[in-house]
Amino acid sequence: QVQLVESGGGLVQPGGSLRLSCVASGSIVSIYAMGWYRQAPGKQRELVATATSGANTNYADSVKGRFTISRDNAKNTVYLQMNSLKPEDTAVYYCNADLLRMFGTVQIRNNYWGQGTQVTVSS
Repeated sequence: QVQLVESGGGLVQPGGSLRLSCVASGSIVSIYAMGWYRQAPGKQRELVATATSGANTNYADSVKGRFTISRDNAKNTVYLQMNSLKPEDTAVYYCNADLLRMFGTVQIRNNYWGQGTQVTVSS
């Protein structure tokens, strides 16, 4: 079993900052990539940022220059530092991991999601 647990969401005023964290736990062998996605009401889930084990990062155009993704590989943790937040950043933010885990004596690569954390940007 693998679990992703997010934390750090909340209510913040426009222009403010939040830091999201996501910890992956379970029978993990290695993590290829971790990332953040978000889904606003009535909209499809969209990519926010991803980071590979080799520290390559990718960002949605809408968050470039404002958000920073980072990983602590030793702790199986990914962070999302969100600065200069805007009302349009309001959404449920989901952690995602592409990883290799043990299933008995077999290694299986799979994709996992966290339960989501609400971020609300409002005055």
